[in-house]
Amino acid sequence: MIKTMLLLAALTAILMVVGYAIGGQTGTILALAFAIVTNLGAWWKSDKLVLRMHKARPIGAQEAPDLVRLVQQLAVNAEIPMPAIYLIDNDQPNAFATGRNPQNSAVAMTTGIVRLLSQEELAGVIAHEMAHIRNRDTLTMTVSATVSGAIAMISQFGLFFGGSRDRPMSGPATLLMAILAPMAAMVIQMTISRTREYAADRLGAEICRNPMWLASALIKISNKHTVMMSAERFPTTAHLFITNPLTGRGTDSLFSTHPDIRNRVAELQKMAKEMGQGAIPLPRIEPMRRMPWGIGRRRTMTTGAPRRNSPWR
Repeated sequence: MIKTMLLLAALTAILMVVGYAIGGQTGTILALAFAIVTNLGAWWKSDKLVLRMHKARPIGAQEAPDLVRLVQQLAVNAEIPMPAIYLIDNDQPNAFATGRNPQNSAVAMTTGIVRLLSQEELAGVIAHEMAHIRNRDTLTMTVSATVSGAIAMISQFGLFFGGSRDRPMSGPATLLMAILAPMAAMVIQMTISRTREYAADRLGAEICRNPMWLASALIKISNKHTVMMSAERFPTTAHLFITNPLTGRGTDSLFSTHPDIRNRVAELQKMAKEMGQGAIPLPRIEPMRRMPWGIGRRRTMTTGAPRRNSPWR
């Protein structure tokens, strides 16, 4: 809760600076009022907003019985209420969790990740998202996505204002503010997101009881280079996903939303050794290729018998 409040305070301060740059004292007051409304809305409705941004649709046992059983079992392992399950019709393999608390949580997966991964690997991914829910990361991450989006919107809106006596910045200064304000919001998101990914990897491995399932899943996901247009339209939500959904993917640098896959896999391998589990062959991490713009044909998820028996069941 304290971390969430500090994050909201920092993002609200950025929003007020943008308001002052656009409209002086009047702009600051309006930005503060807008921040209050945005923060309250983000607190209660940010999860629904993020799901709507990515056109996620709820699914149940009739449509995907095996997936529902998998989520149920992992929720029991994680000792949290079963989250709602959402599906995003997109070929990029990815997933994220959202919700203000474990009682009001959801896990969203793309059709691409359901098709690509084995049942064990999918269990590793879902367990990672369960870890975010159990650690209550989802509120902080989802609220920051909503407020950062508001900062970006207001910053761009300021470019359309003409000069005035009450406006301390104009011309090049306003353009610089429109660039720097969203960037500052992004840096705040990233400093929180990257450390939480490592923590969620570790707890997720404990939930599914095999760190190598998640390690194998992360490598497969990183090797599948597909564009997610909803993430490109709403880049402030990128830190929510298990891997960076944007085409300009980074590694462990200042402007990276996620830790490098190799570092995450190495940590999971260490954890497997600590648990006394033997190493399993992992896919090779392929170099990044230039990605074509546009999404391929969408396919609907098909259900059926599990691809193979899983020891976690």
